[in-house]
Amino acid sequence: MQEIAACAARMVVEEGLEYGAAKRRAVKTLGLPQRAAVPSNELVEAQIHEYIELFCADTQPQELAALRAHALQWMVRLQEFRPHVGGAVWRGTATRLSDIYLQLFCDDSKSTEIALINMNLAYDVTSVQGFHGEAVDALSLHSFCAELGEDIGVHLLIYDHDDVRGALKPDAQGRAMRGDAKALKKIIESKYEHEDAERG
Repeated sequence: MQEIAACAARMVVEEGLEYGAAKRRAVKTLGLPQRAAVPSNELVEAQIHEYIELFCADTQPQELAALRAHALQWMVRLQEFRPHVGGAVWRGTATRLSDIYLQLFCDDSKSTEIALINMNLAYDVTSVQGFHGEAVDALSLHSFCAELGEDIGVHLLIYDHDDVRGALKPDAQGRAMRGDAKALKKIIESKYEHEDAERG
């Protein structure tokens, strides 16, 4: 189990894979049976933190900071849709290969598309699995991140307005699974304060 988690963690960091895809690839890479038991996301995440500390400690903090700042810009642009950020950008494991995932909570699912059209932005629409296994629309686009000097994938997952209550439930460790713009800004500012104190 630990070996699968470590292999999956490397793929998440080095290739930008999502956890599910990384675990499936890890099983195949290690030559294990297709139905082999796979580690939990928590175990994979623990291995990701270890991998980053060992191999990416000199680059990952800056890349994470750039992605968080970029996510916050999008959250401000889309504030009418109550955006919440999740995934690696929120959890602190993102690298330049990671995409930004924002959950939006709307009265009318088409209103976000209208907003993007009004901004002259091109996007693709797909369907992904939501909080409770239900299908939700995902609007995916490319957004240039000046700090990283490249395009970043931004995915807007469209939920009903009332789904926000369930979105704020903590995980098994009591941690917030996602946060709004105010929560993300607080994390960003606390990192700056920590760095200033270290330099001080």
